[in-house]
Amino acid sequence: MPSALASEASEDQPMLNAPAESRESVATNPYETSIGLSDQRIRMLPGASDTAASFEFEAEDHTLGNALRYMVMKNPEVELCGYSIPHPSEAKMNLRIQTYDGTTVYDVLEKGFDDLMGLCDVVIDKFTVTRDNFNDAKEKT
Repeated sequence: MPSALASEASEDQPMLNAPAESRESVATNPYETSIGLSDQRIRMLPGASDTAASFEFEAEDHTLGNALRYMVMKNPEVELCGYSIPHPSEAKMNLRIQTYDGTTVYDVLEKGFDDLMGLCDVVIDKFTVTRDNFNDAKEKT
């Protein structure tokens, strides 16, 4: 096997004998970062710039992908946002964001998450109020 292919293949291999804390957020590319969220990870894919980047979400699917894409696209500073599931047998979702100059993809992604969490809070509040009203009406009859 040529040495170039061997080194490329070894970059994706986990370090089995390394301590667990050193494996959590190892980035070989300065533009590649990862954010640990308990069991899940978000990783920026190589080739990113401040206005265009792709993120890989482990253990996520269309549920988060479509909702997050919708919330990010509502931002007028976003030129393009799309997501894909690279292969159905892998629990990964890729999200691509491109912004106009002057806005970074990091700010847009964070705002997308904040907006989505705010929407979920509104839905939970409305559901709780409606459920409580239904239960009160049911008890009166």
